[in-house]
Amino acid sequence: MKVKRAGIGTKLLVLVLLVAAVLALLSMRTRLTAVQAQQTKLQEQVLAQTEKNSALADAIAHSDNPEYIANIARSKLGLLEPGEIRFVDTAN
Repeated sequence: MKVKRAGIGTKLLVLVLLVAAVLALLSMRTRLTAVQAQQTKLQEQVLAQTEKNSALADAIAHSDNPEYIANIARSKLGLLEPGEIRFVDTAN
């Protein structure tokens, strides 16, 4: 029984297909790495937004609390209640 050897055309075709497959895999790996980096960035953004949402929900829940409102007025607006005195440390 004789075994027929592959011709040069067949060998060349197999080589071209092999090179194309390797290039496709490398391209896919590059895209996968980029997508994973993007996913990580988006997960960080989701976490940050979740924290902001939690802070806003807390602010809404305490919006009718007079102490909470007075705290915000002092810290963010710099307001004082009548009779209060603000001391500023000028040593620093």
